[in-house]
Amino acid sequence: MVIDGNSLLHRAFYALPLLSTKDGIYTNGVYGFLTMLYRIREEHDVDYLCVAFDKKGPTFRHEAFDEYKANRQSTPGELAQQFPILKEILSAMNIAQLELDGYEADDIAGTLSRIGEEEDMEVILVTGDRDYLQLSSDKTKVLITRKGITELEEYDRKKIIEEYGITPEQFIDLKGLMGDKSDNIPGVPGIGEKTGIKFLKQFGNMENLYENIEDVRGKKTKESLIEHKAIAFLSKKLGKIIRNVPLDISLEEIKVQDPNWEKLANLYDTFEFKSLLSKIPSSETGLEDSDYSVKHEIVEENNYEKIIQEIESEKSFSFKFIFEDDHYIKSKILGIGIKIGDNMPYYIDYSKNDIKVFTKEFKKYFESEDIKKYGHMIKMDIFGLLMLNIDIRGIAFDTMIGQYLLNPAQSSYSINELGQEYLNIYGMDIEELLGKGKKRKNYADLSIETRAEYISMVVDLIHDLKDPIGKLIEEQEMSQLYYEVELPLTEVLAHMEYNGFKIDLEVLNQLGHEFQGELDDLTEGIFQLAGEEFNINSPKQIGEILFDKLKLPVIKRTKTGYSTDAEVLDKLRGEHEIIEKILKYRQMVKLKSTYIDGLLNLVDEEDTRIHSTFNQTITNTGRISSTEPNLQNIPIRTEEGRKIRKAFVPKNEDYILVDGDYSQIELRVLAHISKDPKLIDAFYNDLDIHTKTASQVFHIPEEEMTPLMRDRAKAVNFGIIYGISDYGLSKDLNISRKEAKQYIDNYLANYKMVKKYMEDIVKIGKEKGYVETIFKRRRYIPELKARNYNVRSFGERIAMNTPIQGSAADIIKVAMVKVFEELRKRGLKSKLILQVHDELIIEAHKDEEEEVKSLMKDIMEKSITLDIPLKVDLKVGDNWYETQ
Repeated sequence: MVIDGNSLLHRAFYALPLLSTKDGIYTNGVYGFLTMLYRIREEHDVDYLCVAFDKKGPTFRHEAFDEYKANRQSTPGELAQQFPILKEILSAMNIAQLELDGYEADDIAGTLSRIGEEEDMEVILVTGDRDYLQLSSDKTKVLITRKGITELEEYDRKKIIEEYGITPEQFIDLKGLMGDKSDNIPGVPGIGEKTGIKFLKQFGNMENLYENIEDVRGKKTKESLIEHKAIAFLSKKLGKIIRNVPLDISLEEIKVQDPNWEKLANLYDTFEFKSLLSKIPSSETGLEDSDYSVKHEIVEENNYEKIIQEIESEKSFSFKFIFEDDHYIKSKILGIGIKIGDNMPYYIDYSKNDIKVFTKEFKKYFESEDIKKYGHMIKMDIFGLLMLNIDIRGIAFDTMIGQYLLNPAQSSYSINELGQEYLNIYGMDIEELLGKGKKRKNYADLSIETRAEYISMVVDLIHDLKDPIGKLIEEQEMSQLYYEVELPLTEVLAHMEYNGFKIDLEVLNQLGHEFQGELDDLTEGIFQLAGEEFNINSPKQIGEILFDKLKLPVIKRTKTGYSTDAEVLDKLRGEHEIIEKILKYRQMVKLKSTYIDGLLNLVDEEDTRIHSTFNQTITNTGRISSTEPNLQNIPIRTEEGRKIRKAFVPKNEDYILVDGDYSQIELRVLAHISKDPKLIDAFYNDLDIHTKTASQVFHIPEEEMTPLMRDRAKAVNFGIIYGISDYGLSKDLNISRKEAKQYIDNYLANYKMVKKYMEDIVKIGKEKGYVETIFKRRRYIPELKARNYNVRSFGERIAMNTPIQGSAADIIKVAMVKVFEELRKRGLKSKLILQVHDELIIEAHKDEEEEVKSLMKDIMEKSITLDIPLKVDLKVGDNWYETQ
């Protein structure tokens, strides 16, 4: 196996957010590279392995063509500093690294693939560069990265012929004809991938093409080929990968070896790759492994007397359910682990114990406020208790939520990683137990003893982690945020997941038929305008229709052909009637597949409700997200999208939906944080903030304001919150950058304290390395230290936005907790079932409608005291659509 080091490190760097160590060393590219490397090696067992790098300095290609790669931008400093880190780690892994003066990594890969083939070996090349396709053969496979670092696509000779209609060898000729913008290889003007492939199918290669040039149809194309013949053959030479590089190395020198474990462990520790330490045998790291003296007792025959005595004595316990499947919402409970004080953990498996007896015996302890409970991702366990008709009280700590507050950008909050970070312990790896991907087993496939060992380890770690994590939360002044907001919110979210949202299947199916009918009409219209039938879902075929057949102006090209993304099609509006229909078609396809078919697949067959998963530890700003389905993304900008909300209904005719929506909460938070007198005055007097802004930015009396001016002021208002640039605003409003800059300058000149806030918060971020919300939630911003202007500017926008967006998220969380607690305190039938953006939805019993509206408005508007009042708009309806 040969890995293109430059290609994969670049890919990883741009695919992952900028990460740095506490000392400010950037590591995101290296981390992504190593993650990919481990996955590839798990999937492909190889005997020989090396990483090829480009050597700095000119190559033979530069000597042949001065402008070779002349259009390449210099490597950002944040990426450049990661090359030596990666090479040091690869050395510790004992993985050979090859680079050679005058040649590139792909030449080294080409040479090694030839050597491997001659030795009758199977060869695997890993890269993000499609030039490598010319090297594929019956013995050589090329793995091409797709979608950042998460997917690889495998190509052999057969697949290339099937997909492109030409052989790997002909890719060299194709490069000669069409060139390569990324490498500044010129090619023949006017010849793209489609035309190049057509010629190669007809003539076989460039030499034969030029020998039979008179057979080429199309006067302009023939003239271009003749005029640029020398350039074409130069381009072919530049694009051809050399396979006889003078490598002074034997296959034995790239044979796979065991790493220098101690050195590798030290490097992972230095660069804070805590999750990668799990890849190193515990005996080599100094970490205790899964046998770190977690003795446990497996309870049988409902023998709970000793456990109950310990709970009554200790008045606290750590616990964790084990479900049949990772997706606990539709899963069966297999058992529970319980640890009381310093005593040995217990495991209760429900195949050996009656779950009904367990519920009867333990219900009062789980529901006791006086007995403290500790967990990790306790939302899952609250859901399990609700399945058993147990309404938990006395939740005292959740280690996962605690770590999320301390490090909101952490990629994983697994109990193992926390054990490793705080206790120098690494427990049983769940991926080793269950496997990964399609081969992953369920927990039910494990033996009872293995389940007992695993869940006992979990509750033991919960018990040992709660104090050190709790201490850090206190030191960083986030105790109020943790204990009054985030921790009680876990219970709210678990109830929301359990309650779900009723779906009217008849309405959803009817919408599906409507959308399909519209898609059929659009398809027919597109075919008529194109003059032929084609696959509208294929960007490649759309490109051929638009740019080759209809001769529309080419906006952007990709390595594989024409770009037909939304930005390109938007720029082509008005060029041809087909553009609007294609855009509409894509919109309707997404609505049909994602929001009709997708929702139908997720409806619970028993209660016809959708039980979404609400994620509390995903975003850096503190916002809640939802998955399976993502209810926050159900579209509202089009009438078709809004119609989908008609399918979301109350449980029965005795209930109604009450929607409480914060009015302009982020702008109100901005007014509070910036202390800008004009913003504060506008909100205190309940003025139309967008009309007010438009009047002041455009210097026009409010009574002369047009809807367009108000919309533009609205874009400026919200754009300022997100630190929008003149370029971004110009694109949003379809105006010149000069005009957009004038809007922003006028805004900041008028709202002077907003400008001061923006300047001050960036300074604070650079000094402290983080910014905070009103509730002291922190977000660390390593981008502020970047040397690259674009990266640093991005960090500055994060610094400006996070206190605003994060504070708004905190406010709605406070409201959720208080609304939930008040509904429960009053014993109402009404339930909080959804939070989306700045709104809460309650499924209210009609007898309780006025009471619910009153408490909802009162709590939401008084959830925090700001310099200006919060405002909540209430709406009711028989479905979600009616509340908008």
